[in-house]
Amino acid sequence: MQIHPNFASPCILSRYSYSSSAEGSKKILGVFFAAHEYAKNPEFLGCVENALGIREWLESKGHKYVVTSDKEGPNSELDKELADAHILITTPFHPAYITKERLAKAKNLELLVTAGVGSDHIDLHAAAEKGLTVSEVTGSNVTSVAEDEVLRVLVLVRNFAPGWKQVNEGGWNVAAVVHHAYDLIDRTVGTVGAGRIGQEVMKRLKGFGLKEMLYFDRNSLGAEREKELGCKREEDLDIMLSKCDVVIVNTPLTDQTRGLFDKERIAKMKKGAYLVNNARGAIADTIAVKEACESGQLGGYGGDVWNQQPAGKDHPWRYMPNNAMTPHISGTTLDAQKRFTAGTKDMLDRWFKHQAFPEQNYIVREGNLASQYL
Repeated sequence: MQIHPNFASPCILSRYSYSSSAEGSKKILGVFFAAHEYAKNPEFLGCVENALGIREWLESKGHKYVVTSDKEGPNSELDKELADAHILITTPFHPAYITKERLAKAKNLELLVTAGVGSDHIDLHAAAEKGLTVSEVTGSNVTSVAEDEVLRVLVLVRNFAPGWKQVNEGGWNVAAVVHHAYDLIDRTVGTVGAGRIGQEVMKRLKGFGLKEMLYFDRNSLGAEREKELGCKREEDLDIMLSKCDVVIVNTPLTDQTRGLFDKERIAKMKKGAYLVNNARGAIADTIAVKEACESGQLGGYGGDVWNQQPAGKDHPWRYMPNNAMTPHISGTTLDAQKRFTAGTKDMLDRWFKHQAFPEQNYIVREGNLASQYL
């Protein structure tokens, strides 16, 4: 069946199929969120309606392309279509949780591509055991996430959200905002992780006149890069946390970082410090963060990642005081979508031609897990 959508009603947005009967064709399954009326913007590539803009290209190569937004439960379109798919494309923004059980049923699966950065919604160890390749578009979200993190730091430190809420509700109470508003100048900011995003954040924060810009990472950036960014490495995480007025999380979710910011670690932070986490929600303990915001141990918490996405309506991070939370949006601006779409298409093209990907894009390569996930 071949269906060409024309921004149809939401009830039929869960699945579109683009197929060809060409001999030797691959079945590619994509899982994206439905954008409904917003999909009319042709730059909005990362939704189920526009399907990364690669449908015509895949058809011209003789492949079958099925896309869906329906990913929950054993009777989902994802489960039905995954059974005979050769390639799966997912995103961190509408994560299809690919468990060991789902992988066991995917008899033809060869390649899993994350259109974006962050593949922790996939059971990577199970994928490795199955001899699969998992890849992502490394670097596609760097600028977008770094800009967003600076934004959230300022939203928290300046206590912006309550003021915004006031005017939208018809109120006007300056005192209710400024009693908890500060300047960023002369503060100490630390980043947990100093990879691509961490470095871009530090570069952007350099102009704020900070007292110190600290970073914790297993690797040193080297004296020259540290001088360029105006930063200093701390080798002990807890010592760094005790010094910081603002802490930004820029590390992937691994077995080592899951639950890193629990009650005990948050207690080691400077009282009233702000914590920004656009990395992965599970790096922070949900209840520990809520209680710290309520007690004042944290001056506030901001981020766009949650331990389960979409977050439930009763998720405590929606309602805790001094939060700067949003849906998972930082790495999927229209500009980022262009980058991860181009990167996804490039990897698909290389796969069809039996060519290697850029080394940094591999998370699992033919059963071998990248070192940070070991």
